[in-house]
Amino acid sequence: MKNVAILGSTGSIGTQALDVIARHPERFRVVALAAGKRTAELLEQARRFSPDFVACADVNAAEALRLELPSATQVANGAAGLLMVAAESGADVVLAATDGAVAFDAVFAAVERGKRIAVANKELIVAAGELLVAAAARSGAEIIPVDSEHSAIFQCLVGEPRARIATLVLTASGGPFWSLDAEAIRNATLAEALRHPTWQMGTKNTVDSASLMNKGLEVIEASRLFGVPGERIAVLVHRTSVAHGFVIFSDGNVKAQLAPPDMRLPIGYALAYPDRLPDLGEPQDALRALGSAGDEPARLEFQRPDDARFPCLALAYEALRRGGTVPAALSAANEIAVAAFVEGKLRFGEIPEVVGAAMAATPDEPLSLDSLRSADNRARERALALVEARSATAAN
Repeated sequence: MKNVAILGSTGSIGTQALDVIARHPERFRVVALAAGKRTAELLEQARRFSPDFVACADVNAAEALRLELPSATQVANGAAGLLMVAAESGADVVLAATDGAVAFDAVFAAVERGKRIAVANKELIVAAGELLVAAAARSGAEIIPVDSEHSAIFQCLVGEPRARIATLVLTASGGPFWSLDAEAIRNATLAEALRHPTWQMGTKNTVDSASLMNKGLEVIEASRLFGVPGERIAVLVHRTSVAHGFVIFSDGNVKAQLAPPDMRLPIGYALAYPDRLPDLGEPQDALRALGSAGDEPARLEFQRPDDARFPCLALAYEALRRGGTVPAALSAANEIAVAAFVEGKLRFGEIPEVVGAAMAATPDEPLSLDSLRSADNRARERALALVEARSATAAN
């Protein structure tokens, strides 16, 4: 029996994780939940799973939860609530599934206590992955990736010597704009950006997938998680999202991980590792296991990404090359730019322009949690100023 705490329980990853846990009550117990503003959903989850600890973002919402939950349930809010859930709840596994930097301190505290971190927070690994991996090495904590691509690489590397890695290959769906020209992409609407061909994700991740920033962030994550430089990490567009990642070894052999596009699979693997969950049910034929519906063939086709139409991918490689706090600036500026696009203040094609400008204004400086916070704040301020300037120009 593993005790599980979930940071971001009402988001896409959090809710799917709870679905996995609910199917295996003999293996997992939810001891703590944390969410942002979706208090009604959090309350419903707490009633269903009876955790010992619950946290939310707002102090008033926390007071309301205290009135609705049993008196034995500890309720807190803000940073203290996140710390309680991640590090003080008695969890064996902490699923880090929040967006942005809100849970950084809580996750680091859990790592320092030697817990397993099932990580689904891109910003955490992009900005602070170098520091997090080092902290885990000191404490003995495990960092198990949940993103399908990094889970694929992780699974391919089990039992393999890291020194024999030649290239890591991450696959990308290409998003909804893969076949469009640059002008159509630049002027794409939010509704168009949210029409992902294979995955069901939250708004930000879906927009990032449309711009390929999602894949750029994953390149940085892969470098941090597996200790491989950017020039040895490749991206291939694979429209059906069946093959999630490859490892090319020094002797020319290639290992790949294939599975249907269902996030519950990498979530379950991260929770159960080194075991696998008995979820398959009745025996399936090979084509169904590879995501084929009915008699349709499962196709394995790959294309190289186009940096001219999807400049966010090139920006991520540049941020990785520069290192230090630049990846944090990339991630922070992208959050602001995507939010502005969702709010109608920015065109889709202006997202990489805002991100690139914020990156260009980021100085090279030594990496620490304090310098990361400073770089994050500066990048957000710079991106917000650029958004407001462009919004004002468009209004005139």
